[in-house]
Amino acid sequence: MKIAIVCYPTFGGSGVVATELGLELARRGHEIHFITYSQPVRLALLNPNVYYHEVNVPEYPLFHFQPYELALSSKLVDMVKLYKIELLHVHYAIPHAYAGYMAKQMLKDQGINLPMITTLHGTDITLVGNHPFYKTAVTFSINQSDYVTSVSQSLKEETLHLFDIKKEILVIPNFIELDKNGIDSYSSCKRYVMANENERIITHISNFRPIKRILDVVKIFYKIQQEIPAKLMMVGDGPEKEKAEYLCHQLGIFDKVIFFGNSNEIDKILSYSDLFLLPSETESFGLAALEAMAWSVPVISSNSGGLSEVNFDGISGYLSNVGNTDEMAVNALSILKDNAILARFKKNALTIAEKFDINAILPLYENLYRTAINK
Repeated sequence: MKIAIVCYPTFGGSGVVATELGLELARRGHEIHFITYSQPVRLALLNPNVYYHEVNVPEYPLFHFQPYELALSSKLVDMVKLYKIELLHVHYAIPHAYAGYMAKQMLKDQGINLPMITTLHGTDITLVGNHPFYKTAVTFSINQSDYVTSVSQSLKEETLHLFDIKKEILVIPNFIELDKNGIDSYSSCKRYVMANENERIITHISNFRPIKRILDVVKIFYKIQQEIPAKLMMVGDGPEKEKAEYLCHQLGIFDKVIFFGNSNEIDKILSYSDLFLLPSETESFGLAALEAMAWSVPVISSNSGGLSEVNFDGISGYLSNVGNTDEMAVNALSILKDNAILARFKKNALTIAEKFDINAILPLYENLYRTAINK
């Protein structure tokens, strides 16, 4: 199959999932065309079946905001005709589903039928898409998609609650590539670089937006390190980073916290982590938690959105109400204080992560693609 994938080329979960999906499809012999405004951060082009097409947006003084949707839809039409692309898969409703619909209509006028699958990831629905300025267009774009998928049951239910959706929404969860995980591959990164032998390593990875409740991460860790020797690895960047650094100074724990910024060495950090913290206001799925679990790292998280579909309470970690940092710290310590208990939670985390391996999830997409093309 010849498939075009449209996504945000960033460190965010939707971009990572779209990129990894495309790369695995290419490895299985499909021809994959990534179409976006810059090269996705995890995209490796050393594959004869992978193509990247940059969307250029000309700047004109006439426009206060440059019309990316117009440029994207035009680029889609050109690439579909040039490469005879059979299917369009857009990740994130805004603005990709809308641009995809416009491309479909332009191609239809030229006698070309391009089926479109829209995958909903979370923020495009719960925060941005539900804004009164966008809601009508988002509703229309979703309903005009040939097929719609959601990364969790929770997100599906929220979408149906917030929007007047006429299409069936199929749940296809996010995934990880367990085959890539191997500590031997990261021998160049030694544990002692991050912490002493007697210290537990606690990790948080996100885009540091307010919805991630970064200050709660610091507060939980503060309580943990009062009971046991520990270090906190903060991976990512965003508007809450400066506040988190200030709070660490206030609490007198800045020497126990490492702020990495955005990193391409997430696997190295997770391979030596003992616990992952994700106290978010909401998560449509919790891909960061799943990536941690794939490295046998138990998770302490909020019980919000789709997190309970990934992190099983009392098995792979613990779930608590949003903002309940005291309970989260108590649960964290109950895992970390005892080596046998920690080992059990680590084993359980990996067992659950295996259910989300790409080899189990990718056939769901392949079957959907074939159905859409042959409809």
